[in-house]
Amino acid sequence: MSVDFARYVPGIVLAIFKAMHSFLTTLVVAIAAFGCSGKPASPTSSGERVPVIVAFGDSLTSGPGLTPAQTYPALLQQWIVSEGLNFRVVNAGITGATTGEAVPRFADALVPDTRVVILALGINDGLRGVPVATVERNLTAMIEHAKSRNIAVLLCGMEAPPVAGFTYSLEFHRLYTRVAERYGLPLVPFFLLRVIIDPDLNLADRYHPNAAGHKVIAETIWPYLRPML
Repeated sequence: MSVDFARYVPGIVLAIFKAMHSFLTTLVVAIAAFGCSGKPASPTSSGERVPVIVAFGDSLTSGPGLTPAQTYPALLQQWIVSEGLNFRVVNAGITGATTGEAVPRFADALVPDTRVVILALGINDGLRGVPVATVERNLTAMIEHAKSRNIAVLLCGMEAPPVAGFTYSLEFHRLYTRVAERYGLPLVPFFLLRVIIDPDLNLADRYHPNAAGHKVIAETIWPYLRPML
């Protein structure tokens, strides 16, 4: 989601998203049944390089309206430190990014010593009705680049409101499962599922998670990220 969200999506989308909540919950369960700093790592006092986790996404990662410490990448860093793990989390979220806009900057975002990338993109594509095949192609390009550099990928599933029809929403959901299975990636379920219907978890703009919302996002991602470390 981007700061200029209202330019692309009418206000009714919020109501549509809320109406989708039951649909998405049922869909996720059904599919399952079938189934923070922007700087590179620096050396430790011993000269050892600190491995990096790059959180690569849009405004759901960058956290407009929040301090860096309130965003989910920073909160994941706290989890990591609390468990005595030696990783540094980099917030590489860019507000307004689509998968197409993200592809050209992906390689540079994977700073030296990157070991894991949290790929959390696609919601802006879904809101704009970008063809599912295009979104899949873009995600695939980034995943294959990461794999070529031996960087593990944690894929975050996104959803699309039925602004382009429910068939589009269903196919959009399925693409994340399909890509995750193709490349053997762990897949985080849509991490806004608990956030979008709760006004206490969103900023005044009603579109972006607040600090409490980012805590929910971090809590959703952590069980999937922890085994990768």
